[in-house]
Amino acid sequence: MIFTIKMKTTTTTATRNRRIRVLFHSLGLSCLGGAIFLQILVFTDILQHGYFMAVENNPAILAFEIVLTFFALIYFVYMYQRFIRSVR
Repeated sequence: MIFTIKMKTTTTTATRNRRIRVLFHSLGLSCLGGAIFLQILVFTDILQHGYFMAVENNPAILAFEIVLTFFALIYFVYMYQRFIRSVR
């Protein structure tokens, strides 16, 4: 009986950890994909006009963009390290 309860807790924890990992990777890959898409837009605008100017007046959106940028940077470093360690 105790073993069954312990097993359910372990399974629940494993399921929760897996869901958190999937959420982490989904958000990270979305940030990286969005960054690539924005770079394409910026380079297209530079090719068409010769320059690119972006102005954000809303401080909440600007702060959110900065947070997402740092998250994408951290995620990129994390994935890069995982890749390098798997190559060895």
